Amino acid sequence: MIALAHDTHRPPADAPGARPLPPRRRRRAVLPGFGLSAAITSLVVTTLVILPLAVLVLRAASLGPAGFAAAAWTPRARAAYAVSLSAAGIAAAVSSLLGLVVAWVLARIDAPGGRILDALVDVPLALPTAVAGLVYSALYVKTGWLGQWLVPLGIHGAYSFLGIVLVLVFVSLPFAVRVVQPVIESLDRETEEAARILGAGRSQTFFRVVLPALLPAVVTGFALSLARALGEYGSVVFISGNMPFRTEIAPVLIVARLEEFAYAEATAIAVVLLGLSVSLLVTVNALQQRLAANSQ
Repeated sequence: MIALAHDTHRPPADAPGARPLPPRRRRRAVLPGFGLSAAITSLVVTTLVILPLAVLVLRAASLGPAGFAAAAWTPRARAAYAVSLSAAGIAAAVSSLLGLVVAWVLARIDAPGGRILDALVDVPLALPTAVAGLVYSALYVKTGWLGQWLVPLGIHGAYSFLGIVLVLVFVSLPFAVRVVQPVIESLDRETEEAARILGAGRSQTFFRVVLPALLPAVVTGFALSLARALGEYGSVVFISGNMPFRTEIAPVLIVARLEEFAYAEATAIAVVLLGLSVSLLVTVNALQQRLAANSQ
């Protein structure tokens, strides 16, 4: 007790006659070699991400304000931006909803059929995206397996805006599923049982107990799906028809400008698409962080 009292009333370090405090020991990192790992990571990110983007922006800036506006803001370019953003946004929203449902089913199935379904989810990641465009265009053309029934009803899944959305959902769905699935598997079943014991129905349990815990992951899946869909080219080029002002997306317009040797215009369009992508991703990530903070 005397020692405790003496430590409690220890004089300040700057008081006359006070003993200097021992220097604090620097905490060691949990993982060895953190400094080297951080240096390698910084070098890789700078070389593979920051440097190419900086060159892209600098080359577009060399056009000057008037030249940049003339190259990147033509009526055809604005139409391509609108098609890309609207198709990617719709596809990301559909992928997020479907990903939530698929992840919920996969987390609740333990049978061999569930493992097969779990493996099939990753098929779009293993296949070349051009394969998706070829398959979807073959299915939804007027003489295709599905098109022969849908086209007479006025539903055109090939060479249309609907076809673009379909292939973007195909290539972006795995990102939405794989983000949400671990969160569903880690949910506490006792919380759901407690809600049911207290009289909550299945819909109330889902919307008031389960969904708030899943929202941050769902938003993250939306962001990943949106990023994947915005930059997609291989699958869209086969099914969209690439009609200017109707089904032409921004990546296709960039390739068209490159084939015309109009490198300045292609660079300007790429910078605009880069700015739109970064702005959308920053907004979605900020929303995800806020939802995560509110759920805790």
